[in-house]
Amino acid sequence: MTLHDHRDPAAGADTDSTTTRSLGDIVGDITHDMSTLVHQEIDLAKAELKQQATRAGKGAGMFGGAGVAGFLTLLFLSLAATYLLDNWMPVELAALIVALVWAATAAVLALRGKKEIQQTEPQLPVTQHSLKEDVQWARAQKS
Repeated sequence: MTLHDHRDPAAGADTDSTTTRSLGDIVGDITHDMSTLVHQEIDLAKAELKQQATRAGKGAGMFGGAGVAGFLTLLFLSLAATYLLDNWMPVELAALIVALVWAATAAVLALRGKKEIQQTEPQLPVTQHSLKEDVQWARAQKS
């Protein structure tokens, strides 16, 4: 059956239709479809980014709370360590040793954090997959 041949299911017979689409109509439809596809991809990317940003925001808030609790814990543990070392040395020297331990810890964590951030790549896996499918579809339509 060709584009011009249509079967009339009610009559059960073939009817020849001379209805043809002009090249302009076909190009217009393709342009409309591509425009719709691009808009859908943009909407998908926006939705995915919004979902990821919401998740990241919640995680950041939890990290903030954990940071405050962790800071208070370390503050009191540092005071306890200073008073413990005070049994064997002057309190000033004990406080200096505890401060140097925390300074070294901060430096190591800052360097490792910087390295991790430099290795991140913002990716949108669902959008990337969908775009690859769209490219394959467009190539198939072209040939």
